[in-house]
Amino acid sequence: MLKSPRRISAKSSIGKCKTSVSSSSRNSSRGPGGRYTTTMMEHVSFPALSRVAICGGTHGNEMSGICLVRDLQKRQVKKVGSVSLTTVLSNPRAMEACRRYMDTDLNRCFTNAQLSAQITDDSPYEVRRAQQLNIQLGPKGSQEGFDLVFDLHNTTANVDLCLLFHASDQIALHLYKYIQEKITSVPVRCILMQHSLADAYSLDSLGKHGLSIEIGPQPNGVIRADIFHLMKDAVDKSLDWVQSFNSGNFFEGSEMEAYVLERSVDYPRDPKTHEITAAIHPQLQDNDFCLLKPGDPIFLSFSGETIIYDGKELHPFFVNECAYYEKKIAFHLARKITLTVPSISVKKD
Repeated sequence: MLKSPRRISAKSSIGKCKTSVSSSSRNSSRGPGGRYTTTMMEHVSFPALSRVAICGGTHGNEMSGICLVRDLQKRQVKKVGSVSLTTVLSNPRAMEACRRYMDTDLNRCFTNAQLSAQITDDSPYEVRRAQQLNIQLGPKGSQEGFDLVFDLHNTTANVDLCLLFHASDQIALHLYKYIQEKITSVPVRCILMQHSLADAYSLDSLGKHGLSIEIGPQPNGVIRADIFHLMKDAVDKSLDWVQSFNSGNFFEGSEMEAYVLERSVDYPRDPKTHEITAAIHPQLQDNDFCLLKPGDPIFLSFSGETIIYDGKELHPFFVNECAYYEKKIAFHLARKITLTVPSISVKKD
């Protein structure tokens, strides 16, 4: 028998995250009405994207990126038109063990502090590996780094096709726009990251431009044909856009929707044992990016009690992500914004 619902406060159980645009976001600023606008210019240009890296296996049990990179390596795909292509299996030991990581999450190891940390006998494997990847794909923040880095991920959450990148990366914004136009079989969304370059912790931050492609749901250690081919399509479309950009084509600016992380919500827990006492409510499960309103159910306790949301309207994502149990995250909450981005083209010599 279900008990009467109780409320869970957005403030009491949620860890806040900074949402202001960082000082490194040179081309973005917060505008009125929840909009982000780039620096007021009608057009910007960038050098050709000659060197592109495609990385899979940053998490060793996310199989779509692993299989896609292995397939490219098997077919010895090293050049696509004007693009020199490098494929990377990022975390070989975790892949061999079919685990997310061995010692620590590799996709949190790319801050400047970790990349410059002295390596000792006690250093985690993933910190060592991050420094190796920085040599191969970077150095981070330098002109010697790869022009564009793709990092391929899966999630157990029902996010469909989701791109994660820095708010100021206009190349990534136009890639998002192009993929959203070309792939219509599933929703295509983006989540804006707002760390400074020094604090950016993900592998894709090693390149001059970069983005993570996140597709789900897919269980860890499993390859699903539909998810694999959706990822392959996203990578293929991305390379099509890069080739078109390098060829001198002009890309119009536009307004686009995006999501900005506000905070994270933990599971209800026993105050003494700290064990979880509830699961994601069935009405929220698999409804990533829905509009969560006050009074909506978010958890169903093991004793049958419905726990409702008591906060401002936001959008949940990475709902019930398997890897986030250890991080004490049941789901993230984001606000939806409108981005205004300029037109772009390749920089002429």
